[in-house]
Amino acid sequence: MPKPRLGMFARGWRNIREAGTRRLVLTVVFVLGAMVLARLSWQVPVFDEAERNLYDLRSYLLAEQVQQDPRIVMVVYNDQTLIKYRKRSPLDRGVLARALRNVDRMGPKAIGIDMLFDQPQDEDEELIATLRAMKTPTFVGYAETESNEGEIVYDQEQFLRQFVARLEGSNAHPASVRLDENRGATRLWPSILPNLPPVLGRAMLGAAGEGAKTMPGYQGAIRYREREFEDQPVFTELPIENFADPPAPELLDVFAPTIAGRYVLIGGDIVSTDRVTTTFTAATNETPPGLAVHAEMIAQMLDGAELPRPSSLTLWLATALVVACAALTGLVELSSLRIYPLLAIQFVALLGAPFLIQWQGIDTYGLPAAGWIMGWGVTFAAITSAARAAGAVQRKFAQGALGKYLPKSIADEIIDKPELLALHGEKKDIFVMFSDLEGFTKMSHAIPPETVAKLINRYLDELSDVVLDHGGVIDKFVGDAVVAFWGAPIARPDDGARAAKCGYAIWQAGEKFRNSIEPGLPPVGKTRVGLHFGEAVVGNFGGDNRIQYTALGDSMNTAARLEAANKALDSGVMASREFVERSGLDFWRPMGRVLLRGRGKPVDLFEPAPDFPQEDRAALYQAMILIESDVEAAISVISKLVEKHPSDTALVNLLERTLNLPADHAYVLP
Repeated sequence: MPKPRLGMFARGWRNIREAGTRRLVLTVVFVLGAMVLARLSWQVPVFDEAERNLYDLRSYLLAEQVQQDPRIVMVVYNDQTLIKYRKRSPLDRGVLARALRNVDRMGPKAIGIDMLFDQPQDEDEELIATLRAMKTPTFVGYAETESNEGEIVYDQEQFLRQFVARLEGSNAHPASVRLDENRGATRLWPSILPNLPPVLGRAMLGAAGEGAKTMPGYQGAIRYREREFEDQPVFTELPIENFADPPAPELLDVFAPTIAGRYVLIGGDIVSTDRVTTTFTAATNETPPGLAVHAEMIAQMLDGAELPRPSSLTLWLATALVVACAALTGLVELSSLRIYPLLAIQFVALLGAPFLIQWQGIDTYGLPAAGWIMGWGVTFAAITSAARAAGAVQRKFAQGALGKYLPKSIADEIIDKPELLALHGEKKDIFVMFSDLEGFTKMSHAIPPETVAKLINRYLDELSDVVLDHGGVIDKFVGDAVVAFWGAPIARPDDGARAAKCGYAIWQAGEKFRNSIEPGLPPVGKTRVGLHFGEAVVGNFGGDNRIQYTALGDSMNTAARLEAANKALDSGVMASREFVERSGLDFWRPMGRVLLRGRGKPVDLFEPAPDFPQEDRAALYQAMILIESDVEAAISVISKLVEKHPSDTALVNLLERTLNLPADHAYVLP
C-alpha cells in the first residue's frame, strides 16, 4: 500500500507548536472541551433541542411506508360518538360494556382499553359484570399519581384501585397506559416502573400467547410508521357505536372478520383530548390519539423491531473520530486546494452519517448529530486559530528578519509562503552586485567613532533603499560594502534589468554621498560596483536563533573581484559579459578583457554608460572585435575615442591596457 502523505498536516502541526506552549495547551483544552460538549450535546441547552429536531427529522424521512396493518384494530369513541350519546367526560361506560360483549364474541386475540375508570358512573356495575364475563384476555387502563403526575389525583387513584380489585379472578386485568412524553414528544417506550403493571401492549401479547415477542426490558425508540396511501390510515379505526348499537344486528357479522384474531384497542380519538405529540408531528402537524401510539408499540413487538442503540463507548469513539478529523483538517493551510475536498467529504459525512445509521435500523435517539457538527466546528476553529496565531508569529519574524533586506513585494510573498525561506540551500542562477566605498576605512581612523557610525549608517541606508527600490535582496553588509542579488528567492523576468539599473544607481548614490560630506571631514572616494551573473547556492542558513538568507558560490567571488578591479581600471561600475547579455539593456560599452586576481579564466568587461554617444559605443564594440585580429587597428580606434573624451578615465585606462596586451589579449590586473 502507498504510504500516506502527511506533509500537509506536518506543516500545520509545526505552525501550532511555534505559536508557543501556552497557546498549544489552550488549543488542547478547547479540543477536549469540544469533544465533551459534542458527546453530551443532548444535555446541553439549545443543542438538546437541535438534537431532538434532527432526530424527529430522521425518523420521519426514513420511516417505513406501509399499507394498513391488519393485525390491530382500533375501536374508538370519536366526536360523532359524543354527539350521539350526549356524554363527553367520562366516556359512556354503558356503550363500552355493550361493545365489549359483541367484540368478545367475534374472537379477538386480546383487548386493550386505553381508558381510566377513576371516578364512578351509573354504568359501572354493568361494565364490571361485562369485564368479569369476558372470554378474551382484556386489559383496562391503569395509572398512579406518582408516575402520571398531572393526569390523575389521589382520590381518582383510590377509586381506580377499587375498580381494578373487583376484576380479580377474571380475564380482565390492569395494564399501564402510561406514555413518556420526553421533552415535548413521545419518542421512547415508557420506562419500566416496579409499582406499575406491564404496559398495555406487552400485557396483551403476553396474554395472547406471544410473550416471546414483547421485547422485555426494551425502552428504546418507538418505531413510528407512515401510511403509504393518504386515504388509508396505518390502523383500521371503527366507531364504537358500530359494536355497541349497530343500525342493524346483521352488521355485527360484517365486522366480525375484522375483529377475529386481531388485537383490539378501545379508547378515544377525540379532537383536543388525549392527543400525543410524536416524532412526526413537526413534519405532519398531526397529533394522533394515545391509542394509536399503543397500536404502534404492539406492531413493533409483533415485527420484532427492537432497535439497537449504540453503546456509550461507541459514541465516545465516534465523537473522538469526528474531533480528530476536524483537528487534522485544521492543520491543512486554508490556501491549499487540498482542504476543499476534505471539507466537502466531512461535511457530507457529518450530515449523512446519522441518517445512514437510522436507515440501518439503529436507534439514533441519543446519537450526537448536532453535537458532532458542533464539536467539529469548535475543534476546527481552535486549530485554525492556533495556526493563525502561529502565522502571526511567523509574519512578525519574517517582517523583522526580511523587512530591511528584501523588497516589499518579495517580503510579502515570502510572508504568505514561508516555505520559500526553508532552512536549506538550493542552486540558482542569480544576478550579483558587490559594492564598496573607497577610502572610508582611512577616513574612519581620522574622525570620532560616533561620527563614523553616523556616516556609515546614512551611507548604508541610502544604498539599501536603492537596492530595495530596484527589487534586490540585500545579502549582507561587510563594513561599508553592500552585497545584493536578484533571482532568489523569487525569480522575475526583469531581474537582469533591475540589477543593472541598480548597479548604476548605487554608483550615483555613492557620488551623491561623497559630495555631501561636511566640510572639515576627510574626503572619501567613489563607490565601486561589480556585477556578475552565475550559479550560487542560495538559502536560509543558520539555526532557530540566528539565520541569514544568503548566497554562496563562485559568482559571489567574481562580483567581488569585479568591484575591486574598478580601482585598477579607473572606473566605477564593471559587469561581466554573463551579466550584460542577460540584462536586456543597451547602455553598456565594452571595456576589454582582463584576468581578475585569483581567477584563471579571463572576463570580458562592460561598463554602464547611458550618456556615451551611440556612434562612439559602436566604435568601441568594433575595436573589441579588431583586438582579436588587428591590435594596431583597435588601438587606433580607441585612441580617437580618447581624444574625443579626454576626461574619461576608464576609457584612457582601456587604451593603456590595450597598448600592453599580452598574446591572449587578456590584460592581467595587478
